[in-house]
Amino acid sequence: MLALSARIGARRCRRCGVNVMGRKLRITLVKSPIGSKPQHRRTVRALGLRRMHQTVEHEAGDAIRGMVRAVSHLVRAEEV
Repeated sequence: MLALSARIGARRCRRCGVNVMGRKLRITLVKSPIGSKPQHRRTVRALGLRRMHQTVEHEAGDAIRGMVRAVSHLVRAEEV
């Protein structure tokens, strides 16, 4: 059981190898999704963004990073 908890605590980013446990991303909608692809509109909505210049914070996991990468032309993301 100790090995399992130690393994969970050592979560690293697959792409760059940086420890991502406890890190957060601050995501801000800077461009309107009107006129963009429906998949991109759904991704923005899934991130919790409804209005322009609204900011949300999410844990910096692989799924969230992938979503941000897909709509990078609509959002600004920074690590907190």
